[in-house]
Amino acid sequence: MGAVCVLAASVLWGTTGTAATFAPDVGPLAVAAVAMGLGGLLQALVAAPRIAHHVPRLRAQLGTVLLGAFAVAVYPLAFYSSMHLAGVAAGTVVSIGAAPLVSALIERVVDHRRLTRRWTSAAALGLLGTVLLCVAEAAHASGGGGHASAVPTLLGLGLGLVAATTYALYSWAAHRLITRRIPSRAAMGAVFGLGGLLLLPVLLATGAPLVASWSNAAVGTYMALVPMFAGYVLFGWGLARVPASTATTLSLLEPAVAAVLAVLVVGERLSAAGWTGIALVVACLAVLTAPTTSARWRLQRPPAPVAGDADAARGDLARPGAPGRQAGAWLSRAGLRGVQ
Repeated sequence: MGAVCVLAASVLWGTTGTAATFAPDVGPLAVAAVAMGLGGLLQALVAAPRIAHHVPRLRAQLGTVLLGAFAVAVYPLAFYSSMHLAGVAAGTVVSIGAAPLVSALIERVVDHRRLTRRWTSAAALGLLGTVLLCVAEAAHASGGGGHASAVPTLLGLGLGLVAATTYALYSWAAHRLITRRIPSRAAMGAVFGLGGLLLLPVLLATGAPLVASWSNAAVGTYMALVPMFAGYVLFGWGLARVPASTATTLSLLEPAVAAVLAVLVVGERLSAAGWTGIALVVACLAVLTAPTTSARWRLQRPPAPVAGDADAARGDLARPGAPGRQAGAWLSRAGLRGVQ
């Protein structure tokens, strides 16, 4: 279910770049501020009772909360600027595609988490796919106007790396709070609420075009309510069940969705290399989420009966190597490793 929640959130996030093109008069900073700012404040408002109940625990993790809030504020500014300069497909691909590596590095250094072969294989497929998408977009951008037209694309790709780093940071921070016995809604509400407050000055300075027309206002409302509020509620549920590195890898579905929508709706063109990149991203998700052969075999095995009366059953279950203990231990391991 954790993987399903993250994938659903990724589909919603993949619509943001295409939605922003329906408000061409609104700059990327204003789009970022209204989407993540209002969406974050709405999360905090809905989660206010839980946040208030867990204030002591949140205060004990204040450094993590502030780091996550800062990353939440920086991420959308870099992300939407990246899409504005490099295109919807390329900006999304770099911003999300590089996040798994950064997230894995954070978990390896700070949490000393061992990376599994399965995650490494999936990440390699996903990153190869994102590289192909980037190459395809950069070639398309430079093909029409030489080196001059490639400069904004390169700047956009650089901002995409900033977005990837901050995305990995706030994902790690939220997951860390959740593992410190803070419910996902309270953790996400605190982090995104503070991040939304940091984005309010940007919204006040750049948000005038949002109220200039009904279409602009509709785009801003959609961005705040659907991909940002609903999407991050789903993402918080997912982070409660899978590690941050797994969640950021699963979110590689977002650039694939964004690229397809950019082609079908916005009218961007994607070469054969770009479509190959999308196929590799889908393969990455298949590797990461499909159950292993041993897991399928064990799930299909009928449970071993426990013979004897209740006392004998209790004694048998307490015995090392008993079927109940083996099943419980395996389910525990599967719950921790199955999505990796």
